[in-house]
Amino acid sequence: MGRVVNYNEGLFRCDFCGKNEKQVRKLIKGPTSAICDECVALCVQILSQDKAEEAQAQPFELPAPSRIVAHLDQYVVGQDAAKRTLAVAVYNHYKRIRMERERERAATRLKEEAGESATQGSTLPPAALPGSGEPDLNQVEIDKSNILLLGPTGVGKTYLAQSLARIMHVPFVIVDATTLTEAGYVGDDVETILQRLLQAADGDIEQAQQGIIYIDEIDKIARKFGENTSITRDVSGEGVQQALLKIIEGTLANVPLEGSRKHREQESVQIDTRNVLFICGGAFVGLEDIIQERLGMHESGFGAHWHDQEIAREQLLKQVNADDLENFGLLPEFVGRLPVVSSLSKLDQTQLQQVLTQPSNALVKQYQRMFLDDGVDLTFTDDAVERIAQQALQAGVGARGLRSIIEKTLETAMYEIPERDDVARVLVDDQAVDGTRPVVYVAKGDLQESSQHLRSA
Repeated sequence: MGRVVNYNEGLFRCDFCGKNEKQVRKLIKGPTSAICDECVALCVQILSQDKAEEAQAQPFELPAPSRIVAHLDQYVVGQDAAKRTLAVAVYNHYKRIRMERERERAATRLKEEAGESATQGSTLPPAALPGSGEPDLNQVEIDKSNILLLGPTGVGKTYLAQSLARIMHVPFVIVDATTLTEAGYVGDDVETILQRLLQAADGDIEQAQQGIIYIDEIDKIARKFGENTSITRDVSGEGVQQALLKIIEGTLANVPLEGSRKHREQESVQIDTRNVLFICGGAFVGLEDIIQERLGMHESGFGAHWHDQEIAREQLLKQVNADDLENFGLLPEFVGRLPVVSSLSKLDQTQLQQVLTQPSNALVKQYQRMFLDDGVDLTFTDDAVERIAQQALQAGVGARGLRSIIEKTLETAMYEIPERDDVARVLVDDQAVDGTRPVVYVAKGDLQESSQHLRSA
């Protein structure tokens, strides 16, 4: 009698589900046990659900607006009015999330109590009757308030949003509105914004649904006037605004894990954007003229009196309203979804000097840390700091241009210092910033002699 051949004999099996290595895609083997990829995925799902339940059960630590402003002061110079507006808006946003969580837990608890009462034959106390004069405020649903930041380049719009995400401990992502196009055209779909947020949350959907998205250059997607609309389709302007309306307001969006929506074969997940805070920022060049015209400051002729009521251009942005933004080219529906509007003023020379030295991660401190790694002391004189701020102010680039000025000043030093062991200090003065002479190298022996001289004196 012939022997029955078992082709699965000798194959490794998963100790959880019992499948052999031919029945699964991957079998992870240990010294005495093995587990398949399917069981690993199931374990990850169980752990994720437990983590989400723990997050729902734990109270949400919400810093007060004054604490948020104090945190922003450590990183951003000036812009006190914008900081207060952002702090209040962010506090109200996450307080709204906390209130919704508490209401959901209360509703779940009432359902459980109702089920127990039904089985025991008892009745719950009646709820407040309509028209009794006692409105049930616990049932009021609070809408989301997204934020719009106005101001010239280099005043700290992006940095404010980054600092907010840091204190709130939530996923944060920066996207450029100029790369977005209407669905079906070359470019990024608006769903890629949520995809990047999901990646910033390490794939945790629960965390991503409470994150912050900063959309920069939002003014670049304004409706474009003067084009022949019969032959030109505005796929990167009004079309993008239309696509952004739903996700900014709050919707259940299908987000591909990789690629974009154009790749139909990609696996996707659903993200609820009701609790995602959107902060939009832009320079809005030309908006001041629209505000000035609305205020009647474009008078002409001998009897014109607009000189007496002339307002600084940065003060004009503080008087912006929804009509001005619509005249600029934003859709009324889009403006309505950004109810919190704050304007940032241009930094003066004193504030630019503070940006260089005062914040926790000031530029001067960053370069000092880089030189310290090579065993060299980097020193900026007060005249050098003042001259860097002056050059940035003259160029009109704001705080964003400070780094390029320092890079140009220290380029030769950063090239030579790693191969020199005799330099103990690099001194930067105003002449080095102007480029009339190189930075000063102080040798180790000279530094020791000066230190001994100071101690003896």
